[in-house]
Amino acid sequence: MNILYFLIGCSVVLALGFLGAFFWAQGNGQNDDLFTPSMRVLIEDDEEKPENTEPPIQK
Repeated sequence: MNILYFLIGCSVVLALGFLGAFFWAQGNGQNDDLFTPSMRVLIEDDEEKPENTEPPIQK
């Protein structure tokens, strides 16, 4: 029965830690810009990277 009290206490401390991290992230502006990430997938890249950069093999 004592282990049950210990596990409940650990889960409460862990939940409070996650809640504190969430409020810390909100206070530091982690989710201020919600529009740009959704538009970033629609913008095409101007440069196309070559797949093979090795020189051709001469025989």
